[in-house]
This record gives sequence, structure tokens and C-alpha cells, in this order.
Amino acid sequence: MKKWMLALTLAGGVIALSACNQSGSSTVAESKAGDITQEELYEAMKEKVGAQALQQLVYEKVLSDKYEVTDKELDAKVAELKEQLGENFDAALAQYGYQNEDDFKETMKLGMLQEKAAMKAIKVTDKEVKEYYDNYKPEIKARHILVEDEATANEVKQKLDAGEKFEDVSNTYSTDEAAKANGGDLGWFGPGAMVPEFEEAAYALKKDEISGPVQTSHGYHIIQVTDKKEKKPFEEMKGQMEKELKQSKLTNEKVNEIMQKEIKDADVKISDKDLKNALNPAAAAQQ
Repeated sequence: MKKWMLALTLAGGVIALSACNQSGSSTVAESKAGDITQEELYEAMKEKVGAQALQQLVYEKVLSDKYEVTDKELDAKVAELKEQLGENFDAALAQYGYQNEDDFKETMKLGMLQEKAAMKAIKVTDKEVKEYYDNYKPEIKARHILVEDEATANEVKQKLDAGEKFEDVSNTYSTDEAAKANGGDLGWFGPGAMVPEFEEAAYALKKDEISGPVQTSHGYHIIQVTDKKEKKPFEEMKGQMEKELKQSKLTNEKVNEIMQKEIKDADVKISDKDLKNALNPAAAAQQ
């Protein structure tokens, strides 16, 4: 998930707060000590998450009026996240307080609306796009076996060169428990995802080639690249390169600047005096 998206923990507060903001003072809890009304619950939640919740609700209303995120786009983004997180996907949702995938999609959709607004506002030149393409390295897929010392790494390499299965050797030797559970597989990754020494060695390998010992701060790695994505001609990749370059320019400050402009253009006015500063990013973040 992009760093510029609204905090994932907001969703539950937004839903609950908007549900409580109803007219009247219906009782939501009863006890011998007294009742709790809908109004009391709303005021309490407003004090705790009101600014953040209102900010998210306004952003969604304003952005949805100008931009569209289709179900197909949303499903593709969630599928991408599932591929990145693998078996940890459900645990990640639970960590951020989501009941299920549909619950999560509500906040993901807002993040994608923000992305569309931000991408429209950021400009890049053809020269910048071409330079980005020239330096672009496609993603690769690799697996590794991590050990503590070079002698063990050489032993691992010898066994692999002798024809032993990578998965079996990984299961016996690797200290990377997460990758070990998948036969050493690290999935797809691109530049900047791994420590520099690992990245340099992995990108130097041909498909299916196995490296010698590669030392990093984690220990010694034996690496095998199992697949590589193709770097197509510039004209075929120009659209993708432009999009990635724009994404690389997105910062929290830039997105906040764009969102403030969207709010100004929509002529948003807040009538609740307690939440008058809710659309100030700093004020909402402090709540």
C-alpha cells in the first residue's frame, strides 16, 4: 500500500461515527446506572476520531464527484496486494482492524481516488520519461538460501551444483524461516526492494543461474533467479514509465497540497464548530 494513503485504521471510526450521527437521541445502551444515547456516543466518538473521520468522508465525497474507481480496478489492486503479502494478507487486515476484505476495500478505494487526483496534477516531460526508461530495471523473481557463514554457503552451492533440489537444500540449511516455508522463494521484486549487495548480485544472474556466496548484513546468500520480466521497447512502455515516474514524485506533502486544492474547488464548508479545522491535515493527524 502506498505511503500517501490515508491511515488504514480510520475506516472503522468513520463508519461508526457516521452511523451515530443521526437526528434525535435514541438509546444505544441501557443500564441501571443510566442510559447512553446516540447523541452521547456521537459526541464521544467525535472527540476521539472526529477530525480524521470527517476528513475521510469529505475526501471521498469530493473525489468521487470528479474521479471514478471501477470494481475491476479495485479488485486488481487488492489482488496485487494479496500477491505481495501472500499468506500474511488476512493477518494484515486484522492488524488494522478490518473485519473482512470488503471492509478493507472501502478505504482502498479512497486511496485510489487520491492517486487519480494526484496523478492528474503531477506533470512530467518526455525527456524525464525517457531518462526513467533508460535507467529502468524490470522486476525479477528469485529464491535464496540464507546461512550464517561463507563455508556453509559454499557447502550449499556444492549441493545445488550436484543436482540436489533447491527446496530440499533450503529446508535443511536456510535461516530465513519466512522464505524457507516457500522453498526459499522471495517472489517478484524490483530495484530498491532488497539490500544493495543482494540486488546487484541477483540482477547480474541469468534466468535459472545460481550465484556463489553473496554477503550482506543478514549473512551469506545463495541466490537463484527463476524468472525475469522483459524490458520492451520504449514506445511500448512509455505509458507505464510515465505512470511510474509520476508515482515516484508523490509525497505526503504533494498529496496534501493536491487535496487542499480539491477541497477549495469543491467549496467545502464545515458547520460543526468543533470540527472546523478537520480538513487541515496537521490537525486531523494530531487527533
